[in-house]
Amino acid sequence: MQMFDSLEKMCRGRMAPRLAGAFAAAVLIAGGCKRGEASHAPMGPMAVLVTTAEVTTRDVPVYLDQIGKCMPFQSVSIKPQVTGMIQKIHFVDGADVKKGDVLFEIDPSPYKAMLDQAKAQLSQAKATLSFATVDFNRIKDLPRSVEPQSDFDAKQSAIDVAKAQVEAADAAITAATVNLQYCKIDSPLDGMAGQRLIDQGNVGIANNPIGPSAAILTIQQLDPIYADFTVTESDLKAVRANMAGGTLKTLVRLPNDQDPREGDLSFLDNMIQDGSGTIKLRATIKNKDRHFWPGQFAFITLVLKVEKDALLVPSSAVQVGQKGQFVYVVKSDSTADLRPVELGQPQGDQVVILKGVKAGEKVIATGQMMVFPGAKLREPEAKPAEEDAPPLMPATRPTTAPARTLPVANEGGKS
Repeated sequence: MQMFDSLEKMCRGRMAPRLAGAFAAAVLIAGGCKRGEASHAPMGPMAVLVTTAEVTTRDVPVYLDQIGKCMPFQSVSIKPQVTGMIQKIHFVDGADVKKGDVLFEIDPSPYKAMLDQAKAQLSQAKATLSFATVDFNRIKDLPRSVEPQSDFDAKQSAIDVAKAQVEAADAAITAATVNLQYCKIDSPLDGMAGQRLIDQGNVGIANNPIGPSAAILTIQQLDPIYADFTVTESDLKAVRANMAGGTLKTLVRLPNDQDPREGDLSFLDNMIQDGSGTIKLRATIKNKDRHFWPGQFAFITLVLKVEKDALLVPSSAVQVGQKGQFVYVVKSDSTADLRPVELGQPQGDQVVILKGVKAGEKVIATGQMMVFPGAKLREPEAKPAEEDAPPLMPATRPTTAPARTLPVANEGGKS
C-alpha cells in the first residue's frame, strides 16, 4: 500500500510541469485564433490606381489619309528626229542638265549634202525663171499675126513653172536646214538625265515607235514633284465642297519620315475610274533637296478643313464594350463614371470626341483594367522632391607623401 502511495506522488511530481505546459499552449492557440479571426475581418473596397488626363480643346484638321506615289513634274523621252550615226554624247548618265544643253550629235554629213543640193536646185530654178522672163518679154508686145497665141501662152506658162521651181527649191533648203539642226539633240527642260539607251557609234532611227531605238534617253524634272493619289467617290463631295473655298493643303511623307512636308492640291480628275470607284488627285510639293523620288510610295494627308475647338482625349482613354466605345470619367467624389462616346478622327496620340464628354472633365488614361462604374479611384502620389546631397566629408590628410610631379620640358629642352 505504501508502495502505491509513493508511486502516485512520484507521477504527480513528474506530470505537473507537463500539464502546466499543455495548458499554456492551449491558451496561446486560443489567443492566436482570436487574432486570426480579427485579421480576416471584412474591409472596405480598395481604391483602384489609375492615371487621368483632362479633356482639352483646340483647333484640329479634318482630313483624308491615303497612300500615293511620287511622280516627276515633267518627263520627256528623247527620240532622234533624223536617222544617223551617234557621233558624240555630251553628258553622263544621271547628270543634271539644263534646257538647251547639247545631249547627242548625229553625223551631219548626209544632211549638209542635202542642204547643198537644195541650194543648187534653187540657183538652177532662179536661172530658169530669169531666162523664161526674158524670153517672154521679147514677144509679149508683138502682134498675134507675128507671134502665134500658142507661143505666147507657152512662154508665159514657162515663167509660172520657173517660179514654182524656185519656191520648191526654197522649201527644200528649209527642210534640209531643219534636218541639219536636228543632228544636234538638245535638252528641252531642266532636269535629271536617266540612263542613255544608245551608245556612240550606233545608228539612231528617226521617229521609231517601237524597239530599243524608240527613246534614247529620258529626262525628268524633280523640283517641284507630284504626289498622285486617289479618294473614293463617297469622299468626292466633301473634297469638291472644300475646294470651293480655296486650294486644299496636303501633307506628304515617306514611310521613314518623322515630319510631313506641305504641298497644294493641284489637280482633280474629271471622271471616276471604272471598276475601282475612285478618282485621281495630284498634289504639288517643293523638292529642291530631292527628298522625294519618282516612283516612291508616300503617305498623303489631304486636309479638307479646320474644326474649331474640338474636344480631345488621349487615345488610350477610349475603351470598347458590348454597347460600343466609352471612356471612364472621374467624378468629383473620385469615383468612375462610364460614358458612351462618339469618336472623331485621331490627332497624333489623341482622338477627337464628338459626343459624350465636356471640356475640363478628367478621364482615365491608363489603369482601366480593374475599374468599373462607381469604383473608387486614386492616382499615384507625387514623388517627394529629392533631398539635397549630404555635404562632402572634409579631406583627410594623406598618410603617404604625394607623388612628385615631373616638370614639363620647355621648347629649348630645359626644365
